[in-house]
Amino acid sequence: MRYAFPIIAAALVAAAGSAVARDNVVAAGSSTVRPFADAVAANFSGPAPEISSGGSSGGLRLFCAGVGVETSDIAHASRPIKASEIATCAANGVTDIIEIRFGYDGVVFASGFGGSALDLTPSDYFAATVEQLPVDGQLVPNPNSMWSDVNPAFSPLPLSIHVPGTIHATRELLDEKMMEEGCVESGARDEFVKILGVARADDACLALRTDGVVMENNTPTLATTVTMLQADVNGIGAFSLSMFLDNFTQLLPSTVMGVYPSAETIADGSYHLGRPLYFYVKAAHLDVVPSLRDWVNFFISDAVAGAGGTLQPLGLVADPKLAETRAAFEAGKTIGQ
Repeated sequence: MRYAFPIIAAALVAAAGSAVARDNVVAAGSSTVRPFADAVAANFSGPAPEISSGGSSGGLRLFCAGVGVETSDIAHASRPIKASEIATCAANGVTDIIEIRFGYDGVVFASGFGGSALDLTPSDYFAATVEQLPVDGQLVPNPNSMWSDVNPAFSPLPLSIHVPGTIHATRELLDEKMMEEGCVESGARDEFVKILGVARADDACLALRTDGVVMENNTPTLATTVTMLQADVNGIGAFSLSMFLDNFTQLLPSTVMGVYPSAETIADGSYHLGRPLYFYVKAAHLDVVPSLRDWVNFFISDAVAGAGGTLQPLGLVADPKLAETRAAFEAGKTIGQ
């Protein structure tokens, strides 16, 4: 079934005015998704797509800016689109959005060679990175300066942690599965509630220290974290499994709750930091940008995103429901239907 949006398509052509029509796909967003999209582009027989990073939030912001050939066709995201982003899209005329979940990935902690491999728990990560800790009914600046302060089983090496900035969905996953869970597991949230009240306790759980121990990476791609780790012998950084695999000869991975990060442990659910990967498509562009439909179909084909497909060596974990995703795309299903 082909999508038919004749009124919207006509409006797009009219709105474009003097803008030059294009045949190629324009996509932007998650730096985690980009290596997969670049690999797809290398094998795509249609016009070469224009692919850029900028983080999941940045890509969705561009995507929601409006419709027309001067706007992007696809937003890459390593998290689901938010209700607030759907509302922003709608306010700007982007009303028919197709969600494509094309597989799974995970977040890896690693150091450069010469650093240490850790076995992190949410409580460890929280204790190392949170801005303040409750002590005897008072909040004090985080006093932990060594990994052995966080966990006596760790080596007495200085804390130095490179985390994704807020433009990256990788940060959102760490906030949810490491900071929030660690805050609860350590008992700190209960103390925050006593000291600050319920409304402010959650913010206290997520506030990162600003004393130089934690460094936020707000560059468009987390690949720069790999470079930073080469110059920081004590540093540990967080990035996607695919980025780790692309740089594994330069990195020493840590485990999380005793489980090594791999496609296998993400697929079986044993690795704590697995996550789904998405891209979002403007249905209104499908009959305006000639190669868009072919691009989506190629990307989610078994030969590319399926088990044993070309994206698997890059770290993509195949979605067992990929066939359902293809059927929904073919049927023209949009968010909310």
